[in-house]
Amino acid sequence: MTNSRQKGKRGELELAKKLRQYGYSCRRGQQYSGANGDADVIGLPGIHIECKRVEKLNLQDAMNQAKRDKRDDEIPAVFHRKNNCEWLVTLTLDDFIKIYREWEDW
Repeated sequence: MTNSRQKGKRGELELAKKLRQYGYSCRRGQQYSGANGDADVIGLPGIHIECKRVEKLNLQDAMNQAKRDKRDDEIPAVFHRKNNCEWLVTLTLDDFIKIYREWEDW
């Protein structure tokens, strides 16, 4: 396994563990380049997680990958983090508003 693939795997395991700390039953998804529709990390219903644990990230490319790999009923999201930084989540504005309105009505 190449170093970048190992780092990707470590990032996915780290993110899954972090999400479990919030009470979600998350784990790494199948790693077949999105061919089977599995996200990098699964366990957040309705969210397709593209996990990136890199210092330099082309965010648009990552979001395009999430959009391409997601299922029809999922919202694509990029979860990303640099060394010594916190996890961040990137969504499209339309998807953010959709989630925010659901929360607002809750």
